[in-house]
Amino acid sequence: MLNDIEKHNSPGRRDEEFQQLFSLIATRRERASQAVNNEQIQNAWEVGAYVSQRLAVEAWGSKTVTELAEYLRTRDPSLRGYSRRNIYNMVALYESYSSTSFLEISERYRLESYQSEIMQSATAQIDGAEIVQFQTAQMPSFLNLTSFTNHIEIINNCKAVEERVFYVLYSYRERLTVKELQRCLKTDVFTALSGDGHNLSKGLMELYPQSPTLFKDTVFVDFLGLPVKHSEKKLKTGILDHMKEFILELGKDFIFINKEYPLNVGGNIYKLDLLFFHRALQCLVAVELKAKDFKPADMGQLVFYLEALDRDVKRSNENPSIGILLCRGLNRSVVEYALNRSLSPTMIAEYKRLLLPKEALRKSLDEFAAFFETGKEGV
Repeated sequence: MLNDIEKHNSPGRRDEEFQQLFSLIATRRERASQAVNNEQIQNAWEVGAYVSQRLAVEAWGSKTVTELAEYLRTRDPSLRGYSRRNIYNMVALYESYSSTSFLEISERYRLESYQSEIMQSATAQIDGAEIVQFQTAQMPSFLNLTSFTNHIEIINNCKAVEERVFYVLYSYRERLTVKELQRCLKTDVFTALSGDGHNLSKGLMELYPQSPTLFKDTVFVDFLGLPVKHSEKKLKTGILDHMKEFILELGKDFIFINKEYPLNVGGNIYKLDLLFFHRALQCLVAVELKAKDFKPADMGQLVFYLEALDRDVKRSNENPSIGILLCRGLNRSVVEYALNRSLSPTMIAEYKRLLLPKEALRKSLDEFAAFFETGKEGV
């Protein structure tokens, strides 16, 4: 009997119970936060719909919106978020996601799982005087995936509907704050995750089919302040000094383990530049740095490191390791030839010292939307 009591009160048992309680608190807090966000989005949608319709029939003009903002401020000084600019942001939210083009994309990418019936009657009450009825699109529940502030950043920076949908899904999956989203928009993550797949080996695609939506083919390291001519040592030192920014650029699921990770093979020590763990894929990720253009010979070293990791470091509950060769530049044809027959889970990516102007959209949302649909339960 005493042994049972001691076992129940053991530190291990107590930690397990504390963890269960923490998980309960965290879950409830997240649900409460999501409920607040849903109400904020719904409110912005309804205000935007009302004002949009008044502007559409020329019952209101720009001056009227200014007067509305002033009226709301005077009526309740504690009311925040209803400046003239923000009211127009609400109009933009409504018009962007009630448009025919969005509805077409919604149907194409099965976003109806996030939205309700379209074109139903809605009501709004202003100043308690009268109830005004008007026809408007009911808010897609898809919009609840991220915050109103993130929506406005996306709407203001993305013209194509496909691109907007991508960033809403990506913001949800990566739990992006507005600052993190702004960087993703600047570095054009949509394009970086919509490459032709030639930088991924057959082995990587077979083991991890979702790889195209998890790994970028271009990584921006503008935060390092690298000169045009720089050494591999300077690149590595800069990354280590700015590891938080580097991980955010790679993706939030990366956890840094160590630099120059030692691998003992045949009595010799080989040092891997950077070793990470990927939470979503549950595997080690080896990153080798090259402050030069990609050469096919570089692949041998990376494959060797992956073999050593899988034999001597990987745990039994973990998946096969992945290798990323991060180069200063690359030739797409050379990369395709080098990886075409490779069964080792590797990829080649290039880093850019500076942010580049946005490139033209190269691909639709097919791969990302399909991955999101199948993997959202585990998010």
